[in-house]
Amino acid sequence: MCGMPQQPPVRSTPPRPSRPDASMSLLTNVMDHSLDDGYAEAAARRKTEGTGGMPKTVRARLGLAAGLVLAALVVTVGAANARIAAPVVAKERQELIDRIQRETSSADKLEGTVDTLRDDVSARQREALKQGGGDRADLVGILSGAVAVHGPGVKLVVNDAKEATQGGDGDPRETSGFSDTGRVRDRDMQRVVNGLWASGAEAVSVNGQRLTALSAIRAAGDAILVDNKPLVPPYTVLAVGDGERLSTRFQNSADGLYLHALQENYGIRTSISVDDDVRLPAAPSVIVRTAQPSTEKGTS
Repeated sequence: MCGMPQQPPVRSTPPRPSRPDASMSLLTNVMDHSLDDGYAEAAARRKTEGTGGMPKTVRARLGLAAGLVLAALVVTVGAANARIAAPVVAKERQELIDRIQRETSSADKLEGTVDTLRDDVSARQREALKQGGGDRADLVGILSGAVAVHGPGVKLVVNDAKEATQGGDGDPRETSGFSDTGRVRDRDMQRVVNGLWASGAEAVSVNGQRLTALSAIRAAGDAILVDNKPLVPPYTVLAVGDGERLSTRFQNSADGLYLHALQENYGIRTSISVDDDVRLPAAPSVIVRTAQPSTEKGTS
């Protein structure tokens, strides 16, 4: 009995290891074919036809050379012009700086002249008050604010509520909402000043600004103005007079009670103290006005 022929054993080849980037076929395809097939075919066709690469004829080469020379000439001329214009621009800039400095110096001199003339006018106005006041020249000068005064009096400090100083880096004028009830307003300062006058004050100043019969306390935007000069809280009010009596009368007056109500209800901070020597400067400008009796008879 013949046995069946035996087949040789089949060898199994080990599988090839897969590429590390097998899962990134899209990226590898883009990298392997970075140039589009159409561009590759066109480049191959030009190479076959002999139209690619550098120009073959002398005329074409001369044209290319001329183009390169022209481009280099344009770049060179531009660089030369820029180099020439740089000193001119720098000179013009320096001339502008010098002009600004001259004008600033001239403006400073004019401002100094204005201040000198203003002081001269104020001195003449004070002299006119002394001459026209007769025996009461000193009293007229004090009441009109034409002369500096000192003596016993009171010091009243009025400040915004603490809650009103939490914005704008601690400056109440930088916060929004001037109508906030925690902030001192122009009408509050008007009542304070008028209350001191009514209580017997002979001279009053606010933050060093001497008040006269023609002074005005107003609001402009978020600031309180005294004679058109902005003030910054706290507001320090100095008043010359009988210190103890002036303090008592003011605190018991309607205006003093109004200020106390602001403190109790809205957190406005106030303090009043009696001082033996309060010093007030003269008003920066005093307007001298005279009046003449009317000669016309009244009509019935």
